Amino acid sequence: MSASGGTKAIVAALAANLAIAAAKFVAFLFSGSSSMLAESVHSLADSGNQGLLLLGGKRAQREATPQHPFGYGRERYIYAFLVSIVLFSVGGMFAIYEGYEKIRHPHPIEAWYWPVGVLVFAIIAESFSFRTAIKESNAIRGNLSWKEFVRRAKAPELPVVLLEDLGALVGLVLALGGVGLALLTDNGVWDGIGTVCIGVLLVLIAIVLAAETKSLLLGEAAGIDEVKKIEAAIVDGDTVTRLIHMRTLHLGPEELLVAAKVAVRHDDTAGDVARAIDAAEERIRAAVPIARVIYLEPDVYSEKAAAKDA
Repeated sequence: MSASGGTKAIVAALAANLAIAAAKFVAFLFSGSSSMLAESVHSLADSGNQGLLLLGGKRAQREATPQHPFGYGRERYIYAFLVSIVLFSVGGMFAIYEGYEKIRHPHPIEAWYWPVGVLVFAIIAESFSFRTAIKESNAIRGNLSWKEFVRRAKAPELPVVLLEDLGALVGLVLALGGVGLALLTDNGVWDGIGTVCIGVLLVLIAIVLAAETKSLLLGEAAGIDEVKKIEAAIVDGDTVTRLIHMRTLHLGPEELLVAAKVAVRHDDTAGDVARAIDAAEERIRAAVPIARVIYLEPDVYSEKAAAKDA
């Protein structure tokens, strides 16, 4: 996995979630808080999700084969999509069910200091994980807003970790609120309400992740800036006189396919055209290094044909 895949952020999140999951489960055993049980399952699901992201990054590095000539870069998208499914089912739906049961059959929280202490510890640990994800994202997001970064990022790992960590922090606050209200009112229903809120939050985050990774799985074009660089690199004004039309497709986060029809002079020899195509490919790769698979088709420009191909 490349550096842009956010391996450091994934490992930081994995370490934090494993420690937090164990602490939350111990707190549940001593206090009987459903919010703590939901949060422990949430952290355990998050840990599994980070494992899936690491596995996807590892499998995506396999060499291309005759059966998969463009390689396995999209495996990272597949595993990111699996993360959204796990978050929805194991995290969100379990929390909603657990909260519903607690509302139907409330009971007071015992040994209140366990859930409160663990939640405070978890908020601190998740904050460090979230800080790492933000730092890793800032290195590559440029001038994009956070919303634009999540929507446009071609490497799925950092948006996934960012949303998971954000959801975890908000969920911890909801759990702390549910436990606190249950203790203040001596009514366990509030603990169940907090648990349901955690579940709804996880379901919403899972839906956002599923929508974004689905778009990547279907195949997204290069970003606007990359398209402009490629267009500028193709035409040299000498042998390649015009870009007739072009299509781009991400084969993976760091691998781009470029297919274009370019105009050459009608009196150029085959050797001239071949050299012009080779030079154009070199210019494209220099401008956009992730453009690794390039197909350029030479043609003699005509407005009628260009309108038909566009």
